Amino acid sequence: MTRIDKKFAQLKAESKKAFVSYIMAGDPNLELSYELMERLPASGVDIIELGLPFTDPMADGSTIQLAGQRALKEGMTLQKTLDMAKKFRLVDDVTPIVLMGYYNPIYSYGVEKFLENAKECGIDGLIVVDLPPEEDDELCIPAQAAGINFIRLATPTTDDRRLPRVLQNTSGFVYYVSITGITGAASAKANNVGPEVARIKSKTDLPVVVGFGIKTPENSREIASIADGAVVGSAIVEKFADGASVDEICKFVESLATGAHAA
Repeated sequence: MTRIDKKFAQLKAESKKAFVSYIMAGDPNLELSYELMERLPASGVDIIELGLPFTDPMADGSTIQLAGQRALKEGMTLQKTLDMAKKFRLVDDVTPIVLMGYYNPIYSYGVEKFLENAKECGIDGLIVVDLPPEEDDELCIPAQAAGINFIRLATPTTDDRRLPRVLQNTSGFVYYVSITGITGAASAKANNVGPEVARIKSKTDLPVVVGFGIKTPENSREIASIADGAVVGSAIVEKFADGASVDEICKFVESLATGAHAA
């Protein structure tokens, strides 16, 4: 079992839903992003999604695009992102880390080298937005062989013909994108998301967590109540852009986590 599998088993035993927090590695700089990462578990975060900065993020709205640009300007790289995870593992060997990004930096780094180093640095799962199931031989299957979960996105446009292909080699959990569009573009609505989560859960035993468009503690609770967990990214990342301190961001994260855990 990976840390992700263990975390969901623990949450299920406690009758709790998962709260997943996304942060961009290196935003606004390496020191502050690491400080925030280290404090997330104490703020109620069950799984950390660590964003890998990339120059051309097709699935991300302006908030996360700008965060990636700030991180790249500060000199953030894939290697530094892995080193950030490795440093975190010195103080926390329990909280799962999912690296979320795009394939180009991984391909440039070298897939075999990347998987070896990612495993060594304590990465538990990968979400690679631009690798469809048809490209599973590129990274998905090698990642699973290395003991790293490969987490797939399902969206409102993933119909019943496409869904089995999406689920085929997915592990850890399924990430349901609650809206049609980019991150941070609209608010997720439980009455729209509920039937889709139920449809996915009828086809897999994996947990289904919902992300995109979750911005408030109330929204976090509402979405978590009809899924296995909620993911918040843009609303957290935006706090750094607005000049909030790590203390202020942690208080906000705690309120979101409390919402999800109350579902």
